[in-house]
Amino acid sequence: MTGINQLSINTIRVLAADMVQAANSGHPGAPMGCAPMAHVLFTRFLKANPKNSKWLNRDRFVLSNGHGCALQYVLLHLMGYKVTMDDLKNFRQLGSKTPGHPENTHTDGIEVTTGPLGQGISNAVGMAIAERHLAATFNKPGFNVIDNTVYAIAGDGCLQEGVASEASSLAGHLQLGNLIVLYDSNGIQIDGSTKLGFTENVLERYAAYGWHTLEVADGDNDLDGLARAIEAAKAETDRPTLIKVETTIGFGAAKAGTEGVHGAPLGAESLAAVKALFDFDPAQKFSVADAVYDFYAQRAAEGARREDEWHALLAAYAQAHPELHAELVRRIEGRLPDGWEKALPRYSPADKPVATRKLSEVVLNAIAGLVPELIGGSADLTGSNLTRWKGAVDFQPESTGLGNYAGRYVRYGVREHGMAAISNGIAAYGANIPFASTFLNFISYAAGATRLSALSHLRVLYIMTHDSIGLGEDGPTHQPIETMAMLRATPNYLNFRPADGNEVSAAYLAALQHSDRPSVLSLTRQNLPQLEGSSIESAMLGGYNLQTFGSDDGAKLDLLIVGTGSETSLAVDTAKLLAAENGLTVKVVSMPCLELFNAQSDEYRHSVLTPGVPSISVEALSTFGWHKYVHRPIGIDSFGASGPVDKLYKHFGLVPEVIAGKAIKLIDYYKNRPVPTLDLEF
Repeated sequence: MTGINQLSINTIRVLAADMVQAANSGHPGAPMGCAPMAHVLFTRFLKANPKNSKWLNRDRFVLSNGHGCALQYVLLHLMGYKVTMDDLKNFRQLGSKTPGHPENTHTDGIEVTTGPLGQGISNAVGMAIAERHLAATFNKPGFNVIDNTVYAIAGDGCLQEGVASEASSLAGHLQLGNLIVLYDSNGIQIDGSTKLGFTENVLERYAAYGWHTLEVADGDNDLDGLARAIEAAKAETDRPTLIKVETTIGFGAAKAGTEGVHGAPLGAESLAAVKALFDFDPAQKFSVADAVYDFYAQRAAEGARREDEWHALLAAYAQAHPELHAELVRRIEGRLPDGWEKALPRYSPADKPVATRKLSEVVLNAIAGLVPELIGGSADLTGSNLTRWKGAVDFQPESTGLGNYAGRYVRYGVREHGMAAISNGIAAYGANIPFASTFLNFISYAAGATRLSALSHLRVLYIMTHDSIGLGEDGPTHQPIETMAMLRATPNYLNFRPADGNEVSAAYLAALQHSDRPSVLSLTRQNLPQLEGSSIESAMLGGYNLQTFGSDDGAKLDLLIVGTGSETSLAVDTAKLLAAENGLTVKVVSMPCLELFNAQSDEYRHSVLTPGVPSISVEALSTFGWHKYVHRPIGIDSFGASGPVDKLYKHFGLVPEVIAGKAIKLIDYYKNRPVPTLDLEF
């Protein structure tokens, strides 16, 4: 290997090492080892235009081993993305465009936020699903308007993570021939050699998943071998491909091939030696030859030309297929269909009691045909989650006879974590809105990925059913207690516990309108009444005054009860009891979404959570977090139990008589004491 390729690869290695050294923090080993494969991929295969990093039909690149992000930042800089040399020099500094792991919201050209291992390769599976679905939906003879490839680099750590196994298994079943993963097999992880605990034959495992597998024995030097492997992978259209690339971590460094070069700067002496080895001036830092810039600029120009060709194709497509073109443009621009929200069902107290999971099914049936970008499925609980609408077609390879790629219902199997990570990839690809469904308790299985939904500002709808002890006999293994507190503590989430049909419709409306955050819809197994005073508009405020019971002459409130989800009707029954038997004036507040409520003005929030009035909350979940809003939270701070739902609610004191007794004690306590004002913002 000589000439411009050698110079470019060594430039990547030295720049990455300079970045880590300047920051005195980071991971130089993976960038130095992966430089040859990344160079070949970016300069010979990747279809992308750095001047328009959001071009829909670009190839996608995911660095799953995100700790090696110095590699990606250098490549983005060389290609001409909005990553300057100063950005490289500010690696891992506060506010820089080059944070310690790739973040899609920070850096031009970063597709997904990676770092937690296994997430990136799983996101790549989602991107491949998104591409296959859009291609099947919009491509017509002579008009392949969607035809990009998804590439990823993943390390040993990624392939040890369970989430990667879940996603890779599904990718094999789905025959995603548009997905190519370069496996950086350097035999090293933080603790030392992979011989300590990772000795399986990875290629045989992936072959068993249904993947096409290849191997490059000398990933340090064999550029033509790398190119041939990628070409063979692109020629395989019915299977995803895993290319095992044998590399040397920290190639060229004194500690190359050891864990010592994984996660620490090389040190001044070793870095100088590396530069001398690669014919760089040891005294110079952050040096790039003009020839390297020129070489990468040629590839960037090719990407711009490819985008120009695509726009010409799209213009012809508009003439041949105007309706499809208009729909594709709408989805690319992220606009929801005009008037779709008019289809959301509305309810009155005259309507019969229905479980909110069933009400969710009604919404899906109402909007699935109007919002065609909605795509998703369940982790083997379709009949319980009720997420498959009438007429839905499964997303499956046509060869299976089970569906086709134009289908929008994904059979995830028992793969909750993989489902969430794949959904992130679908959302990141664009022009699709993914949903994922299981029991609320099992979102904990997926927490690694659901957290990244929020961090990455991705619109993913998590449709979670069986949301409390109300699921009954399945018992504490299935009953979420702490789960909602965890979700509410996660920034940038919308967490809904709708109390009736209007609030379910509002939850879907808010979830779809907020394009920059994920939502969790927590839904009941048991039937709930349609409430007097509820409306879609009120629920969109997160919390609102539902009803007041007792004196109707404007008397001062004696008590305020906040309810969520299935306990809102319980709050109503308790208020009725206190008014009838104790002569109290009690206001009931429905609080379907604390996050939306928190976003309202101080004036509005205090018009709901009335200052000076003793207050309680009622929720069949942990009371954690409720002290910000009420004086006495009532809930469950132990695990649940197995039994019929009515007996469970009585066992845990979630019945009107018990709640009323606690409320009276609270009122008595504050008779001769000032009632503190809560939910203050200073």
